[in-house]
Amino acid sequence: MAQKFIKRGYEKIFALAGGYREWARAQYPLEAKAGATLTCVDCHNDVTPRIVSDYKLSTMSKNEVSCSTCHGDHHKTGEDISKVQPFDPKVCGLCHEEKWKQFNAGKHANAWAAMKALPYAHSQTVAVKEGMKGCESCHKIGIKSETEIAGLKQEGKRFGLASCNGCHTRHTFAVSEARQPQACQTCHTGSEHPQWEMYSGSKHGAKYLLTQTGKLPQTTAAPTCQTCHMAKGNHEVRAAWGFYGVRLPLPEDKSWAAARTTVLKALGGLDPDGKQTPRFNVFRASDIFRMSQEEWVEARVDTIRTCTECHSTRFSEDELAKGDKMIREADLLLAEAIGIVANLYEDKILEKPKNYTYAFPDMLSHNEAPTPVEQRLYVMFMEHRMKAFQGSFHFNPNNALWSGWNELQKDLIEIKSMAEALRAEALRAEALRRNIR
Repeated sequence: MAQKFIKRGYEKIFALAGGYREWARAQYPLEAKAGATLTCVDCHNDVTPRIVSDYKLSTMSKNEVSCSTCHGDHHKTGEDISKVQPFDPKVCGLCHEEKWKQFNAGKHANAWAAMKALPYAHSQTVAVKEGMKGCESCHKIGIKSETEIAGLKQEGKRFGLASCNGCHTRHTFAVSEARQPQACQTCHTGSEHPQWEMYSGSKHGAKYLLTQTGKLPQTTAAPTCQTCHMAKGNHEVRAAWGFYGVRLPLPEDKSWAAARTTVLKALGGLDPDGKQTPRFNVFRASDIFRMSQEEWVEARVDTIRTCTECHSTRFSEDELAKGDKMIREADLLLAEAIGIVANLYEDKILEKPKNYTYAFPDMLSHNEAPTPVEQRLYVMFMEHRMKAFQGSFHFNPNNALWSGWNELQKDLIEIKSMAEALRAEALRAEALRRNIR
């Protein structure tokens, strides 16, 4: 029957068609539509019964969206499993056009590209990369090109090619699941980006978790991650400051402007002379941080609009401004530490690594930074600065103060001490060379 359809020129629609409406529009016999789903279900009831039970719970099943919608029609027996079409998020866009457009305009869509741009992503151990147990395990939510998908398939990665099922997990694809804060927990947790810990330990999170356990009524004013970051269901998932808490233009505050310039140099977006680098263009394309005042203000206004569903405008603006101040103070400490390490390179006390573009610290080398002092700098940036400012915006004082601000100060003290020790060792080595001569 498939051959008959192909001759009629409908092979593409056959692979993608969803409900009866699409089949009728393609002039397929409706009995074949029902048979396609029934045949899959009959077999998979024995092979993967839990997948079938999830599918039967889904809205897709109730709307007669067949298995071939996502997986194509080429796999028909136990011997041709390799012909199963891996899930393609573009298929979701056939029905969910608005959400697909929003997703494509947001940061999650750029997650894969942003990861690939990091030097660290390419040097992870094979076991981590091949098993998608590292950065890829979360960043796979990002959109991939057809070439990238083909490459992943060739590597034997039959999962992790999609995006929407990062939150609407297979095969229920439930909106109700994706609306729960736990849907964000898998990725937004841990030492470097503990948003789950910040949220669940805040009054916002505590109140919502109490509604989940029935201790508070469902109608209680208790925001989720989605309330603030996906207001009205907007799939862009955008925040004013972005993930790294770095934005343009530089502030009028000269001290903060100088500090942020230094931070941008250590992120590799600017070279040591302050000129834009190719990596800066990657940041721009990946939407890692806001590139204009207008863009930042627009995102901040959206946030305040959400806050004022529960709080006054003045309270909302004041609380968010406190988070801005925490970023400023964290940047001043971080920039001082970056300057100390940069001077070690400038004075030839540290040698430029082969994989570095400049003789300047690269915080995006992550935990593969080549020296202990740069390791401390990486932790200062990626863990403690993150906790300081994100803890502030998530209203979690423990992360903002004890795990953030206090640790930043300790980092700076340690970096100063390590730099002094390196300089002293360099002086001893130089003195020894002179004596030998």
